[in-house]
Amino acid sequence: MIKEEQIKLGYRSETIRLYYPLESLNQLIGEQCNVEQMREKLKEFSEIEKEQLGAVVVSAKGKRFCLMIPPKGVDYIHECVKDSEFLVEFIRTIEKHGCTLEEIVQVFRKYSNKVQVEEMENSEFNNLIYFEDGIPDSYRYCLTFEGCHVTYHRFTIFDYESFQF
Repeated sequence: MIKEEQIKLGYRSETIRLYYPLESLNQLIGEQCNVEQMREKLKEFSEIEKEQLGAVVVSAKGKRFCLMIPPKGVDYIHECVKDSEFLVEFIRTIEKHGCTLEEIVQVFRKYSNKVQVEEMENSEFNNLIYFEDGIPDSYRYCLTFEGCHVTYHRFTIFDYESFQF
């Protein structure tokens, strides 16, 4: 998520907050933790990664967690995690005024011939696009066309299915 933000907005050495529901975190780590168990897991993670990321601060309200990544962690990700070529091209494409669904699909197909495109029948999004085999990524991209602009939300398979779009 931090790399995605840096691609969209540019890199800045700043604190970033990432928010996750408990269910999503459980899915990401492959376990079924309650709130207290997850707090402990994230505390351990923060301690293990402290040298590279700095002091990651974890808080929770109910079942919603916030991971506050300090500038040291944001800097580390900027310097050490390679940008996804696909994500860079996708974001640059949708940033263009008047971008079309065909242009977006063309970007997906440049990276795979196994692309699924679906028109969505809900009030949230117009289209769903994803790579059927999860290569180069397994996210679900939900697009909204608003006049001459395109917005998107990127979900893990688990989160997409949980939202029941």
